[in-house]
This record gives sequence, structure tokens and C-alpha cells, in this order.
Amino acid sequence: MRTYSRITPEGARDILFEECRGRREIQRRLSWAFALRGYREVMTPGLEYYDVFSLPGAALPQREMYKTTDNRGRLVVFRPDSTLPIARMAASRLQGQCKPLRLYYDQTIYRNRPDLSGRSDECAQMGVELMGAAGLGADLEVISLAAQALEACAPGFRMELGHGGLFRILADELPLSPEQKEELRATIEAKNYAALEGLLEPLGGEPAAQAIRQLPRLFGGEEALKEASRFCADGKAGEMLAYLRAVYTALQKLGLGDRLMVDLGLVQRNDYYTGIVFSAYVPHHGAAVLMGGRYDTLCEKFGEPMPAVGFAVDVDACALLLEDHMDKEPAPTVLVHGEPGFETEAESAVSLLTKQGRLCELSLCRTRQQAERYAKEAGIPRLVVVGETVSEIDLGRKGGA
Repeated sequence: MRTYSRITPEGARDILFEECRGRREIQRRLSWAFALRGYREVMTPGLEYYDVFSLPGAALPQREMYKTTDNRGRLVVFRPDSTLPIARMAASRLQGQCKPLRLYYDQTIYRNRPDLSGRSDECAQMGVELMGAAGLGADLEVISLAAQALEACAPGFRMELGHGGLFRILADELPLSPEQKEELRATIEAKNYAALEGLLEPLGGEPAAQAIRQLPRLFGGEEALKEASRFCADGKAGEMLAYLRAVYTALQKLGLGDRLMVDLGLVQRNDYYTGIVFSAYVPHHGAAVLMGGRYDTLCEKFGEPMPAVGFAVDVDACALLLEDHMDKEPAPTVLVHGEPGFETEAESAVSLLTKQGRLCELSLCRTRQQAERYAKEAGIPRLVVVGETVSEIDLGRKGGA
């Protein structure tokens, strides 16, 4: 019988040394950026009831969740998303708090990816949620914070801006089932023009179908907004497009400049987005390193209506970008070896030297000769021998100090 005791599950991996340092550094930089803007950290459980992620209009695909049961047989899942649990927490635990709520998190999500896309099933994320605030000011605060956060850890980013409501309002005009709408959303997100045409062809010349057909092609600057106005000039779609133009113009004034693009095909895979949506990308990394948007109807599903907007950063993707620019991890400069019977004194010597700021390692070798050989192999330049007397040896000179 085959065993799996020496490997990790598909979609998971070990994280070693420099990668760990990179992750911690990204976490430090993002935490600082969020705290400077008045955001306070919260954590939600790694296990949540399945019901949190299956609400009508905000459900995640069931096939993407890792599921199990608790000791009462109730269905629970490993957290596949952070925004939904934070909305649950805000509705249940933070009802009496002064609004708006400025929250940030640093936690892992788990997604079962049956499409074998190569992306990890276990993803370290950090993000913010601004809850209880609507309007242009709130959207600008969060998108500007997203740009500031990426500038601190992935300065070569570019950002794409869209509107989550445009697709929804157009799709609602078509005779489609919820499953068909979700399939349509996925093809637009992937910019799969052939599949999109196949889904829309049976709908003939419906104006909404013609508009949806154009969404993934509308990418660029002011010209994309101008082209979109040809089929989104009236009603709610026109209002959404006008608001998108206002946000785009304001962000240009805030200095995003050439880093900012409009993408009307940016529909986001989570169905709870209702307004502005945005993603950010960096060179040599195909997937978005940041995704976010406005979700004004999500909290009411947990019994506490409030507008909200937020984003999440892929911590490990940013950490990979940082690795090439990080200083090499400092190695121990002193190996402390205790002669037989002086193990306690050797440990005390390590404590004293570390208090002095020296990077130390305790020798676990049996003899001084073994300790000296180990120090040379490990690249440790000095050896402190603790016995009846204490001596420090510069291994480069082979003399006492």
C-alpha cells in the first residue's frame, strides 16, 4: 500500500528559509501600511460552517471548498475566502462599533482547484475591509491604500479598474439560469472569446448580449470608457459607467498615471461584488497579486446591512518578488563549545553573547576537534571553548583571541 508520509498534498508546499523571510518581510510592510491608515487587525477561524459561503448571491463554488464535519455532523469548510467571514464577524460581533470599521487581516485561505491551474490551494493573504462607508471617498481610500501597499513591496505593479455591476445588470436582461450566468462570467474573466461567442450565439441580437460580447475587449484608458458609452449610456448601466469614469479620473489625479488601466472585462470571480472592482499585476507573474472591490449587499446577508469595500494581497507572490532584493540572512559568527561537564556554562555563555548582539550557535559536538571541523564546514569564523577556562579562537588564524 502506498503511503504519503514524505510528500505534501497537491496544491500545498513546504516553505523554507529565504521564502519564510520574504513572507515575514511582506507581512511586516503591509501591516505597517495598513496600520498607518487606521486599520486594525482581526482574525477569523480557519474552520467555518459551510453556510457562511453558500448564501444566495454570495456563494462560492462548492467544488472549490475543502469540506469536513464537526463532532455533531455539521458541515464545515477550511476558510476559502476572508471577506465573507469578516462580514459575518462584523454583523455579529461588531454591531455596536462606531462606523466605518477599518479592519485588516493576515491569514490563509484554502481553495480546491480541480482545474489543475498550477496555483496553490493554500494561499497566504493580507487585506483590508472598509465597512460602513459608501461613495467616492471610501473607494478612493481603499484603492489608494492598495496602491500604497503594493508600492511598499511590489513597486512595478499596474492596476486594472472595472465595475462589477455592469456585467450583472446586463446578464439580468438575458434569459439565463444562474449556472449559465456563472459560466458566462468565467469566460469573460478568462477573456475566452471563442467560448463567449458560443454562449451568446443562441441569444441572437439581444442588445445586452451584444454589450456583453464587447466587455472583455474594452481595455485601455479613456478610449475604453468612450467606447463603452456606446452601449452603456442609459439607465443604471450608464450611471455605473459614469461613476467608473469619476473614479478613474480621480485616481489619475492621485498619481497612478500610466499604472492604471480600465478593463470592462474585469468581472471578478466572487459574485458578491456590486460596484468598483480592481486587480493589480506585476511583471513575470501571470495571476493578479491583488484583487478587490465594493460589495454593498454582502453584510445584509448576515443580518446587518452596510456598504463595504476591500481588497486582498497574495503575500507569497509579493514575497517571491522581494527575494532577489533581500540581504542575505546573517549567519552565526560564533560557535560555543562546552567541554564535557561544562554544558551548563556553555549555554550561559551563549546567552551572554546573544545579549551582546552576537549571532551564536551552541555546539552539540562531543569533542573540541569535532566542533572546530563543524564550524569550518558551516562557515562560522570563531569558536568559543568553555571549560576550566574560556578561550575564543579565530578559525581563520587558528590562534587564540
